[in-house]
Amino acid sequence: MPSRTPDRRRPVPPSEELLAPVSPGVELCYQTFGHPEADPLVLVMGLGGPMTWWPSALCEQLAEAGFFVVRYDNRDTGRSTRMPGRVTHAMLVRAFLGRRVRAPYSLADLADDAFGLMDHLGLDSAHVAGLSMGGMVAQTMAIADPRRVRSLTSIMSTTGRRSVGWQSPRLLPALVAPRQPGREAYVRTSAALWRMIGSPEYPVAHEVLLERARETYDRGFDARGVLRQTLAVLTQPDRTRRLRGLRMPTAVVHGLADHMVHVSGGRATAAAVPGAELVLIDGMGHDLPEALHPSLVDVLRRTADRAARPAS
Repeated sequence: MPSRTPDRRRPVPPSEELLAPVSPGVELCYQTFGHPEADPLVLVMGLGGPMTWWPSALCEQLAEAGFFVVRYDNRDTGRSTRMPGRVTHAMLVRAFLGRRVRAPYSLADLADDAFGLMDHLGLDSAHVAGLSMGGMVAQTMAIADPRRVRSLTSIMSTTGRRSVGWQSPRLLPALVAPRQPGREAYVRTSAALWRMIGSPEYPVAHEVLLERARETYDRGFDARGVLRQTLAVLTQPDRTRRLRGLRMPTAVVHGLADHMVHVSGGRATAAAVPGAELVLIDGMGHDLPEALHPSLVDVLRRTADRAARPAS
């Protein structure tokens, strides 16, 4: 269907949180914003992050910009299906060192989940934007079935090549420290990590970080699920060569103050995809500050507008 501009005199409220069966044994929790006849935009969140890490205010702005926005909980996150498979510390170490490890699932499986959600919604194709691990999944979707990805926006992510997109060494103590069980321990450590990786030029009040952590935990935080996702990231392939074959409009957004995924990951992604627009933002870390929402909406809108309009 050709792109349509929704009638802003008739706003569509966000949907309830719904469940979609996307493959045998996997259901994803999702929510939509905007008019179903607008340009479909699938938002893919990163490691351990529920769909609510895509702020509702940002989703509403995207809907106002002419998108039918779909956000969802990845498997092992939020209210989506918990997967089987035990991941040990030794497995993570072997994968980090580049040794062969059998992961419970891969980034390709997460990409198939997103395609399954699109099928459930009757979307033959969509604009796709992913953040961090979600950017890796979005890239994997574009490589696996480019006909279904109208445009690609990769945010604070990387190509899978180990020589780019590394984590700052100063984060390692916090990332490898033993985790205490329970809600209060999660909230405390999560808020402290967000303080370390957030945007230094766009600081967030500590109480806001605590509330985000509480909401994340209460939606269904699963430490074992985070380990399974982590192993999927550590065992991902280098996508550089296959990214060179993409032809859909692509934007790459990265903060120059990102300590979780070094900006070299964004630069490498943009260099690999022909014609990609690289947007580097001063003072942005590994989060989505409210002050930058209009800029992100603008990037997503102009990238989508570069896509060829299918014939009616």
